[in-house]
Amino acid sequence: MDPTSRAAPAAFFDRDGVLIVDTGYLSDPGAIRWIEGAREALARLAALGYRLFVVTNQSGVARGYFDEAAIDRVHAAMQAALPEAARIDAFAYCPHHPEGSVLAYARACDCRKPAPGMINGLIETHRIDRARSFLVGDKATDVEAAARAGIAGFLFPGGDLDRFVCDLLARS
Repeated sequence: MDPTSRAAPAAFFDRDGVLIVDTGYLSDPGAIRWIEGAREALARLAALGYRLFVVTNQSGVARGYFDEAAIDRVHAAMQAALPEAARIDAFAYCPHHPEGSVLAYARACDCRKPAPGMINGLIETHRIDRARSFLVGDKATDVEAAARAGIAGFLFPGGDLDRFVCDLLARS
């Protein structure tokens, strides 16, 4: 990348409840159901020059419900279901939980939202402009993680994600 080029804006999305229906500890790619307007919102933002990222807590790994490979399969299936113009630049997930039953993952960390580790890591790796970036989540912990990373955070109440994103863009 040209070091004189301007950092890009980014849209960060929580996964379950924002991009796809929250079915609880999703490990089967066949069970993915997209939120209304999610794919359109991603394509809209990409066309406007936003980089697209997913940041998701996945404590099912720490709880022993599934392994990290299951998360990778779900993310690969999500990516494959998106049109080229709406592809996710990177998926970040936290497999940890302090009360997990799998010892290797049973810990507090700086990546589990509301900690900002996933967001900060993506911003640093992908040369993202914090001032022009935002996160959409469905929980207070998502919005708190955004604030702690120095980006705007918005609480998605459900419904049509593309309409929600259009409203956000119209306000900025």
